[in-house]
Amino acid sequence: MEYSFKLIEQRWQAYWKDNKTFKTNETPNKPTYYVLDMFPYPSGAGLHVGHPLGYIASDIIARYKKHNGFNVLHPMGYDSFGLPAEQYAIQTGQHPAVTTEENINRYRNQLDKIGFSFDWDREVRTSNTQYYKWTQWLFIKIFNAWFNLKYNKAEPIEMLIKTFETIGNDGNTAFTNVPTNIFSAQEWISFSEKQKSDILMNYRLAYLSDTYVNWCPQLGTVLANDEIKNGLSERGGFPVEKKIMKQWSMRLTAYAQRLLDGLIELDWTESIKEVQKNWIGKSEGAYINFQLNSSNNHYIKVFTTRPETIFGVNYIVLAPEHPLVNNICTEVYKHSLTEYQLKTKQKNDRERLATIANFTGVFTGAYVNHPFTNKQIPVWIADYVLADYGTGAVMAVPAHDSRDYAFSKQYNLPITQVINGGDISQNTYEQKEGTLINSEFLNNLNVQQAVEKILNELNKIKIGIKTIQYKLHDIVFGRQRYWGEPVPIYFKDDIPYALNENELPLVLPEIDKYLPTSDGQPPLARALNWKYQNTNEYEYSTMPGWAGSAWYFLRYMDATNTKEFVSKDKANFWKQIDLYIGGNEHATGHLLYFRFWTKILKDLGYIEIDEPAKKLINQGMILGRSNFVYRINGTNQFVSKGLKNQYQTTALHVDVNIVEQDILNLEAFKNWRSDFKDASFILENDKYVCGVEEEKMSKSKYNVVSPDDICSKYGADTLRMYEMFLGPLEQSKPWNTNGISGVHNFLKKTWRLFFANGTFNISADAPNNKELKVLHKTIKKITEDLNNFSFNTSVSAFMICVNELTELKCNKRAILEPLLICLAPYTPHIAEELWMQLGNKSSISEAPFPEYNKNYLVEDEFNYPISFNGKVKFNLLFVANTPSQDIEKLVLSNDLTIKQLNGLLPKRVIVVPNKIVNIVL
Repeated sequence: MEYSFKLIEQRWQAYWKDNKTFKTNETPNKPTYYVLDMFPYPSGAGLHVGHPLGYIASDIIARYKKHNGFNVLHPMGYDSFGLPAEQYAIQTGQHPAVTTEENINRYRNQLDKIGFSFDWDREVRTSNTQYYKWTQWLFIKIFNAWFNLKYNKAEPIEMLIKTFETIGNDGNTAFTNVPTNIFSAQEWISFSEKQKSDILMNYRLAYLSDTYVNWCPQLGTVLANDEIKNGLSERGGFPVEKKIMKQWSMRLTAYAQRLLDGLIELDWTESIKEVQKNWIGKSEGAYINFQLNSSNNHYIKVFTTRPETIFGVNYIVLAPEHPLVNNICTEVYKHSLTEYQLKTKQKNDRERLATIANFTGVFTGAYVNHPFTNKQIPVWIADYVLADYGTGAVMAVPAHDSRDYAFSKQYNLPITQVINGGDISQNTYEQKEGTLINSEFLNNLNVQQAVEKILNELNKIKIGIKTIQYKLHDIVFGRQRYWGEPVPIYFKDDIPYALNENELPLVLPEIDKYLPTSDGQPPLARALNWKYQNTNEYEYSTMPGWAGSAWYFLRYMDATNTKEFVSKDKANFWKQIDLYIGGNEHATGHLLYFRFWTKILKDLGYIEIDEPAKKLINQGMILGRSNFVYRINGTNQFVSKGLKNQYQTTALHVDVNIVEQDILNLEAFKNWRSDFKDASFILENDKYVCGVEEEKMSKSKYNVVSPDDICSKYGADTLRMYEMFLGPLEQSKPWNTNGISGVHNFLKKTWRLFFANGTFNISADAPNNKELKVLHKTIKKITEDLNNFSFNTSVSAFMICVNELTELKCNKRAILEPLLICLAPYTPHIAEELWMQLGNKSSISEAPFPEYNKNYLVEDEFNYPISFNGKVKFNLLFVANTPSQDIEKLVLSNDLTIKQLNGLLPKRVIVVPNKIVNIVL
């Protein structure tokens, strides 16, 4: 009987579907294990072989845990809102829902072919109204929450309102990162509804404000940082600029310290933790106000981590977008300043900070007073200062900062240190980097003492205060798109109000086009008769793509609940993700945001966990193996790789699917593109050999390999095992279809262990020690590897095991049955088929995972190196644990020893049990 993988895989995929083999069980008193993949955005291109890498690894672990008696939650769904479907809708007029449904169906078909153990009854789609109803509900909860610094947690906004009604806001413990005037309880009560709403916006965790956003004019929408690559939109490659607009945001900054603290206990890669730490960017320092000499009431507020360098301040730098710039600029510099602001607007943050050699700026004509010396300090604007970082203002100390130093050199600004009260202009940054700037005020103080003295003095005159600052920004939440969750807000008298819970979901309306309106309003403004209670305007922005993925792990726990986003019983049963697998490109996007939402939900009492995922593994990238043909310039003639240096050629990517073992299929090449139909070839050894290079898989490079093609040619089990065999899960590695036949041959060899002359042939005889040793050695290795997520070394262990059993001609049930269970998480289809052939009635997934017996791992023989005066000459095999005196006698009587001694008598024979024998002459 041949290994007919196509029939086998079709049969068992149908069986799992019909019998709901992987339906999630919630049996009390059994341990739980929640394994989750970052769910995909379903694109029209479908999956290539790089996409399932993490899914295969998580599936192996899910199956392994099921074998070990766990309640396993292993779901899958789709991040189905997003910009690509909307852009396609703009181009074609087809509703994004139609495109998304088609793409999902393609993904589902591909995923099923690979044989994943997903519980499809728990599928979620972020664009499903019954899913985003709860995303809107969560938004309302966040909108109606504030952060209480006293208890370091979020609380309902009603509690803050009661505080305002009782004592006003003087001395309250509410977090805000917006300057707010002090008011009394009586004043609060007297405020209008609009005034109260505006004040509360300074404290709400979801709030509306004028803020800097990443605006992409060609796409007509705001983009998140992780949707921008090198200053261009990831989708379409269009320029992105900074722009101030009224926008919904999330007050992520309130949770900066908790997000930092939470990393300590997480079993995440150190690289991801480090990225998040740097993104949060905790800095201890001080705010210092520099008074403008043109006004007694206006200050420029700076943040510095080096207050002890204040005596070395030579100038102040503002971001070109800083709100004070236009007010303080003198008439003489207005034109050049306006021009500079326009040029800066066209640069992205990366370009502005790319290299200190390109820093530019403009003088404003304004000055501030130095708080200690009263010296007039010029105020400049420069592109290396960003408006949304810190206060958007920097006190420039060129003797102690490389950027300030480069800028000073560029514009011939002074670079001075004040040491014991004397100006020394030649002490440059290069010569005195990192030294303490001293003065009579700070004479003989160390840095810590200097900082304390300066801050005490600044605090005394009320222009400085010690503080902690974070680089982390609040998250811009609104998107000027159609294909996203509507924000559940309506406006009455210019005041935003949240919908009532019983009014959810707020469903996306139909519109005629998926473009912004002629006056720049988001696409939802095109909806006809779409008003709250037929009167009030809804919010026209939609939520960002990450909104649905910020909490989806919770919905999987209770996917069909129509009354709650997740019941407390289900949330407490599953608690959190035990293993989360996904790409490291989400380190400062999704991985930060879903930690943020989890903490809010914990604070508000809906769940009991503070972190969503215990362990995180970032799978590496599978690189494509590109092939090239070489066209002789000016012709339609192609020369084989080995001969290309004899001609002037241009290398062209060629579709890898018409190349096998790097040999080009000439007829397929001619049929591939119309401009190649008349192509001619210069061959070597009657073959056209293509060039090879490893690159990212891309349609433009024609190196995309579809898992459908691999499953069709070699089978899903071969694909699964080969992807694990390529290398450690976390590392990037090249795909090479040429190497997949080795894994396929291994599966055929495994199959042959169960058959003799085409007939199923299994023996009930008791196994011998050699067979038991091979089995239990393998069980031990596989168990250790699975617990350490070392999938590639497991594949090697399986191959060694099958080779050894083949050599032993082992066909015994007692050996092959437990081996099948070990193999089942990796190659479930062949394992199910052979399990059935063995006469088992239920799925192999129900079988307990075998445990190794260490008694079978004891060596029964040892090959002793025999050395003479410390030099090994040959080896002799002895039964393990043979007494040392017997080994000595046997060695001395051996012909090889007698020949080596050549008549000499040994002075001493040293026997180290199970190590070595050394004969001293």
